Amino acid sequence: MGIGGCIGLIAVGAILTFATDWEMESVNLDLVGLIMMVVGIIGIATFTSIARRRRAIVPPVAPTVVERDDRGRGF
Repeated sequence: MGIGGCIGLIAVGAILTFATDWEMESVNLDLVGLIMMVVGIIGIATFTSIARRRRAIVPPVAPTVVERDDRGRGF
């Protein structure tokens, strides 16, 4: 799951928790929304830590200089 999926989980969880007033007998939607937000936050933390490790610092390569030696060719 990427960053977009994690942000989507947080958004849907916030909508379920704060913006709905549905009542269901067997499911507590406020708790489901909170769980989705927590999972999204954990996913973002995991994704950013893995992405930070993948970025390797590569030293810049010195440019290659090619010199032509036209002496002796009559130019």
